[in-house]
Amino acid sequence: MAPDLPHPARYSIHDLATLAGVPTRTVRFYIAEGLMDRPHGAKRGAWYEERHLQQLLLIRRWTQQGLSLERVRELQSGAPEEAPPRPVRPGMVEVWSRITVADGLEVQVEPGRAGLTPEQVRTFVQQVTTSYRKVRGQS
Repeated sequence: MAPDLPHPARYSIHDLATLAGVPTRTVRFYIAEGLMDRPHGAKRGAWYEERHLQQLLLIRRWTQQGLSLERVRELQSGAPEEAPPRPVRPGMVEVWSRITVADGLEVQVEPGRAGLTPEQVRTFVQQVTTSYRKVRGQS
């Protein structure tokens, strides 16, 4: 009996969407917007490769971190990740974290706009706390 392969060499749009956890409509939208490469073939014979899956997973990760599709497009085109975030517009919802480092010292972070994962936020706060203790002369 042949061993089961983890993924086929070619994916249908349904398989691709299922693997990435998005609707097929989202895949079509990303392709239409130029965020993903077009599939090989056409219509019902169209198929996708591993690179399409990787593109889709990266877009999904960035959007889950709060990045807009416009910002995703900039990152894909090679814009530096340190580029200034898009201006806040009326009606936008943002979730900010307020972290108390010490009495009288707080750090406010919006991880999506800062482009930070939860792990990176924790590391940042740990380093700020360590720096504060050094400045205060504490070990």
